[in-house]
Amino acid sequence: MTSGQWDDRYRAQGLVWTADPNRFLVEAVAGLEPGSALDLACGEGRNAVWLAANGWRVTGVDFSPVGLDKARLLAAEAGVAVDWELADVTAWEAPARHDLVIVLYLHLDPPAVRAALRRAVAAVAPGGRLLVVGHAVRNLTDGYGGPPDPALLYEPEQIAGELGDLSVERAEEVLRPVEVDGAVETAIDALVLARRT
Repeated sequence: MTSGQWDDRYRAQGLVWTADPNRFLVEAVAGLEPGSALDLACGEGRNAVWLAANGWRVTGVDFSPVGLDKARLLAAEAGVAVDWELADVTAWEAPARHDLVIVLYLHLDPPAVRAALRRAVAAVAPGGRLLVVGHAVRNLTDGYGGPPDPALLYEPEQIAGELGDLSVERAEEVLRPVEVDGAVETAIDALVLARRT
């Protein structure tokens, strides 16, 4: 989707997703000392805001002006400061390295994902971590939600293979409950957690 299409989607309703942080992010940072964090393709900002509320110095980057406007509002409501950058994460170069870089549910064509991941890897500081989560290919047949195009979905090993000199700590499929009209469905995601040693 283009930035304009995302603008239209974000404009159409309150929050497209919940204001709650991604559960895999919460698990990944448990026990970490807060430092600097970079949320690439931050959308409406829920994960960046949660990180800021938990002591992280956060930069959120997205190419949707409407998404970032909603992120600013969410941050203001939470009483936290986040640096917001309007940019295309496939081309934006982080001016500094970060202790935590997250790329959550960025579903683009494979060359664009590879470009974004190269930039994410470059933004990880020594000792820092990179968390990548997205809908898994298997979600098409066995799970709920996500893009219907398998080319836009993730295989954990494929994502891990794009992370250059980072040391991969986890690369696996994970299950995520999704409430739909009072029922609970299961989404299958790919999760990759890596660290720069």
